Amino acid sequence: MTEWIRPPSLDEALAARREHPDFMLLAGGTDLMVGAIARPAPVGVIDLFGLPELSGVSRDPAGGLRLGAGTTFAALLTDDAVRTELPALWAAAREVGALQIQARATLGGNIGTSSPVGDSLPVLLALDAEVEVASSRGTRRLAYDEFCTGYRTHALGGDELIVAVHFPADIGRRVQAWRKVGTRRAQSISKVMFAASVERGADGTVTLARLAFGAVREQPIRALAGEQCLAGETPDAALAEAVAAAVLTDIAPIDDVRSTADYRRTVAGRLARRFVLSLA
Repeated sequence: MTEWIRPPSLDEALAARREHPDFMLLAGGTDLMVGAIARPAPVGVIDLFGLPELSGVSRDPAGGLRLGAGTTFAALLTDDAVRTELPALWAAAREVGALQIQARATLGGNIGTSSPVGDSLPVLLALDAEVEVASSRGTRRLAYDEFCTGYRTHALGGDELIVAVHFPADIGRRVQAWRKVGTRRAQSISKVMFAASVERGADGTVTLARLAFGAVREQPIRALAGEQCLAGETPDAALAEAVAAAVLTDIAPIDDVRSTADYRRTVAGRLARRFVLSLA
């Protein structure tokens, strides 16, 4: 029989994680339950859903937003700071499954699953998010592009838990965008996801560019060639075409049951082009 642990505090959760590194971590369970019938029963489960120390939105000492890893997407949608300072994440949260899924699915669970189609993950790349992890040994923070290491893999240690996600204090000044392309608007797994943020100078020149995609490689990625093409330039139609071409060198989509590689390349280029045109 599977042993089930529901720690009442973060300290006890970290102790359980240290003692049982082979136990399954359960946040909202919306990803884990999908394929549960096809997997062997876990040795044990550490249930973190609703743990107060992992929930909620607050300010960190640097003035940036700190989102608890156990915060549900439904809770993110009702938070004014998320809506006004992280509009790309707020928009992504709206398209995470149905209302029932949003009420259970957590930001930390999306990060821990590390799926290339995780709805929030390109946003974390585009907004320079850092992941705070903790163990009984202490805490550390990693840039999200260092945390996700490959297809459904990450840099979380065997005795660590994801406790929060941090965003820069000035993130609300950036122009942000989010777009998910799927078979339908709601309850659809992504074919292509796009997130972006830019800062602009007084003359309209792009001084900082972050472009990110999901479902176009084995993990969510930043489109570095597209960013380099955009940074330092003034957006116009010609630049939009150049950025659209550049991002195609960053991605390597595949054919699967949801879409084709050719479709994903076409859509990725068009999403990048449309974003640059919106800046112009």
